[in-house]
Amino acid sequence: MIKTLFAAIVLGGALLHAQSDGIWQGYDPEWSHVSRQLIALAEATPQEKFGWRPGPDVRSTSEVYMHIAIANFYLLSVTGLRMPPELSSLEKEKTITDRAQVIDWLKRSLDAVKTAHAAAKPADLRRKVKIQGVDADVDGMYLRIIVHANEHMGQLVAYARMNGIVPPWSQ
Repeated sequence: MIKTLFAAIVLGGALLHAQSDGIWQGYDPEWSHVSRQLIALAEATPQEKFGWRPGPDVRSTSEVYMHIAIANFYLLSVTGLRMPPELSSLEKEKTITDRAQVIDWLKRSLDAVKTAHAAAKPADLRRKVKIQGVDADVDGMYLRIIVHANEHMGQLVAYARMNGIVPPWSQ
């Protein structure tokens, strides 16, 4: 009985904290949550770890962050927004490696998603688009963006922990 009560208190506290971060509150708060985590983790990672990779032919830390940023802008471009010309080449994932620049691009891409989604009306979200020969809708593009960001968040947490970096939200 005491173990159950203790578990309920601990879980309840965790749930209250998570709710204040926007968990379970819809797309925009979930996007804010993953955005805050990505930025916090990037800012907690020193420049010398941005070049670290777990093995040959695997993305480095900076490449993962740039991959997220480029993908955010690319998927937004499918919905009709313009891709930044500076990121028109996938090679930018490998050539933009400076921590400050990577974090700047990451923040810009996360903000672009936030702004575009907040401005979208229900009819905008139902609008049909085509991506890589597949019919989709704008809402599906936003779903892909948030799933993709969270997928790579997990990868970056693993990278950080392998380098002795504790994610700021779990300290």
